[in-house]
Amino acid sequence: MNYIELVRGELARLREANTFKFETPLQSAQGGIVRVKGKDVVMMASNNYLGMANHPVVRKAAIEGIKAYGYGAASVRFICGTQEIHLELEKKISAFVGTEDTILFSSCFAANEGFFASLTNEKMGCDTYKDVIYTDRLNHASIIDGQRLCKAETTDKKIYNHADVAHLRQLLEEDKDKEYRLKIVATDGVFSMEGDLAPLDAIAAVAREFNAILFVDDSHAIGVCGKSGRGTPEHFGVLKKIDVITGTLGKAIGGAAGGYISGKKDLIAYLRQKSRPYTFSNSLPPAIVCACMAAFDLLTKDTTIVTRLHENTAYFRKEIAALGFTIIEGTHPITPIMLGDASLAQDMSAALLKAGVYIKGLWFPVVPKGEARLRAQVSAALSKKDLDRALNAFEHVGKKLKVI
Repeated sequence: MNYIELVRGELARLREANTFKFETPLQSAQGGIVRVKGKDVVMMASNNYLGMANHPVVRKAAIEGIKAYGYGAASVRFICGTQEIHLELEKKISAFVGTEDTILFSSCFAANEGFFASLTNEKMGCDTYKDVIYTDRLNHASIIDGQRLCKAETTDKKIYNHADVAHLRQLLEEDKDKEYRLKIVATDGVFSMEGDLAPLDAIAAVAREFNAILFVDDSHAIGVCGKSGRGTPEHFGVLKKIDVITGTLGKAIGGAAGGYISGKKDLIAYLRQKSRPYTFSNSLPPAIVCACMAAFDLLTKDTTIVTRLHENTAYFRKEIAALGFTIIEGTHPITPIMLGDASLAQDMSAALLKAGVYIKGLWFPVVPKGEARLRAQVSAALSKKDLDRALNAFEHVGKKLKVI
């Protein structure tokens, strides 16, 4: 069969199963209010948690970065793609998240792919060895794909129930007499489909007890969680007590691109030698590097933007529940509005766009069958007036579609 026929058949099946993803192009910069099809609508689907994607200070820094350092680095880091600004940004991230050193990647997806195999697939002086990874059932696809790169003959992979510290402890206890070289506990800091936080204080305690490396992807928490936006470690009082932290620069920190791994100096030095996505991918462009430094400077000097995000989140969560919608409780700006049916999620998303709110539905296989939802994401860029406009649209559409 011709490969195009295979592709067409699969596309038809995706449409039939209501799992087809539709893109809705913006006609404006990313912000609290965006332009879609000639109409200004409230953005409630973006990872632009702090409004940094179009912040004037961040934009100016990006422009100055191009003026001073050009459009692109045109090389990987170890050849000629390291500019002074790359090293400066790595230092800023380390200081912000409380680690000794940091290594930059093109994305956090690349960072997560580059971490696990770099440790588990290398002998590091051991001719025969076995490592083990304990991973949360709902971890992000990038963590899953990173672990897929680990060789089966040298790495055991064990899944613990979502945010279930007792189950994690049970698995570690069962393996305490096994001669594993490395034990790695891997978790998201914030789970992007649910908006809930991993209980990092308890997980950190268990990891220490069993001498396991604790790996946390804090992509949806950096700039968002904690009083000063330093992520889930700050939220749970374990700042500087996490072994490995990965994160993105493509969400709260400017919303463009880039990711990082932060940890001990020796670990980061090792990853610069062994992490393939780092070694074989171009350096981040100067505009992004300079813009991200400006974003971290803003966060360091003034936490009121984080406070505004927390206030907006609390207000929206309270009011959307008061309208009668079923949400997953929590404190994170990600607010899942549960609908159950994929077709309903698609219909409500389309109706809300017409009513002035940009929001997307999520359904299987992104979330389990029967758990289709709209994922509302609150931003500090939204005013109370914007939030009320969105809530009014939710009420109108919810009643029209008999959801509330």
